[in-house]
Amino acid sequence: MLQESPDVFENVMELAKRRGFIWPTSECYGAVAGFIDYGPLGAMMKRRVENIWRDFYIVQEGYYEIECPTIAQEAVFIASGHVKGFSDKMCQCPHCREYLRADHVAEAGNIHNASVMKNEDLAAAITSCKCPACEETLGNVEVFNFNLMFSTAIGPGSQRVGYLRPETAQGMFVDFSRLLRFYRDKLPFGAVQVGKSYRNEISPRQGMIRLREFTQAEAEIFVHPDEKNSHPSFGRYKDYRMPLLTHVQQQRCEAPVELSMQEAVDMGIIANEYVAYYVALTHELLVTLGIKSERLRFRQHLPDERAHYATDCWDAEVFSPRFGWVETVGIADRTDYDLRAHATQSGTPMTVFIQYDEPKKTPRRRIIPKMSVLGKQYRTKAKAIFAALETALPTPEGADIEIGDEKIHIPADLFEVRDEVIDTRGEDIVPHVIEPSYGIDRMCYALLEQAYDEDTAEGEKRTVMRLSPKVAPVQVAVFPLMTRDGLDTIARGITHAFHKNGILAEYDDSGAIGRRYRRQDEIGTPYAITVDYDTKENKSVTLRDRDTMEQVRLPIGELTGTVRALVEGRITFAFLKQ
Repeated sequence: MLQESPDVFENVMELAKRRGFIWPTSECYGAVAGFIDYGPLGAMMKRRVENIWRDFYIVQEGYYEIECPTIAQEAVFIASGHVKGFSDKMCQCPHCREYLRADHVAEAGNIHNASVMKNEDLAAAITSCKCPACEETLGNVEVFNFNLMFSTAIGPGSQRVGYLRPETAQGMFVDFSRLLRFYRDKLPFGAVQVGKSYRNEISPRQGMIRLREFTQAEAEIFVHPDEKNSHPSFGRYKDYRMPLLTHVQQQRCEAPVELSMQEAVDMGIIANEYVAYYVALTHELLVTLGIKSERLRFRQHLPDERAHYATDCWDAEVFSPRFGWVETVGIADRTDYDLRAHATQSGTPMTVFIQYDEPKKTPRRRIIPKMSVLGKQYRTKAKAIFAALETALPTPEGADIEIGDEKIHIPADLFEVRDEVIDTRGEDIVPHVIEPSYGIDRMCYALLEQAYDEDTAEGEKRTVMRLSPKVAPVQVAVFPLMTRDGLDTIARGITHAFHKNGILAEYDDSGAIGRRYRRQDEIGTPYAITVDYDTKENKSVTLRDRDTMEQVRLPIGELTGTVRALVEGRITFAFLKQ
């Protein structure tokens, strides 16, 4: 059960700005809403989050990462549906002239399901709602659709229209044929991409939660449509249990039900093993990063919320005292919608040839053109007509074919029809796509918010970021008790040894030792080492744990191996205390 948590948003953002996690972008010119800079600590933490994601999807799952441009030509987004349908409902406050997300205004006024309402109905519903900018009652406003893509021109003269990508997924879809060859023409296979996406949000007022430029980590897994209940590694997660908020429970206002992934698939709650697998993997990944399981839920899309082409969709939502339940990850079975759309738009087949175990006898009616007659009659078009007749359907009157945009009727006396039985060795199928899509910035904010804590140390208030050692920007701090008598030289040598072993250590000799501890606690450094005068006698140092503030003494020679094991979670600090 979710416990009452204090709203620490202001405290988190003040600390994040002061200590170099997150800064307003181009602040000297007046910051622009919807854009942020990651400072030195924030950039490092973000990289650690991305690399843990890669550990799951590249190392564990075996999907290779690709990198596509962040700008694509218009045809890509015509095929994907973004040019026509990627929009939000917008209105303008008649008092302050601020543009607003109409559905967000409605939700703030306790009007439910605003995102699926028609524009006219939504406009009528929000007349009594207040503008979030000036707090005046809106009254009569017009609600209209606003396309969220940033447009640009490719090359001089604005001859080619392009867009900044609103998601990383489309690059993987248009590269399907190349990926298929890379994976040796066999299903299932997947590709992943981590990178920037862009959405021209109407009124981004939620800090890191709603950005105009943001980082996504997406995987596109291509599977045989008839084998979605045969994930080759489903045994890894089939007994993984977690609460699931199904669309039925939402409609009945009931609490989530805890099920194993096998139970969820068998009961038809989750559509298939592939979706269930990535729901469980996502839960494990988020908890590994440091998201508290009691502030994490998986919510199934309602029938009127789910995309028309999708079989099943689940959102991983993280609870924030300021923002409520925030969608952080989406997992969807997108069927063959994307590949068929790009195949139609581009004219490039996006299929996989599936060979049968044994050839099948298949009856076929084939057209045999009378080449000499057709050649004379159609001349330059004859070759194209011969090719088109191979797949045409004959009738007593003849056959209708298309050559480019031209429709041509070939009379029945210009060809013969032959019935035959052939060996069919396989078939071309369009794969279905399972897509887990992660919002890296929202994950980073959730980690900062949940890590923020205040307690008392030595009679003083202590601010501490209880980040998981796996995502903490600085993994260990090294302090000399004094900057004399060789203590600083020993401390610098320990710091260098950590760096040689790939552990990010920070040397600090400024101020009292207690103040140095507080500085590191505030940025989430999980461990601190102090070099004191006993070190010169017995070559041992103190290792301090951030959360408990307890200390143990260790030989210098064991430090790198011990700290690495602690950071990776292979041992606990309590184990060292035994």
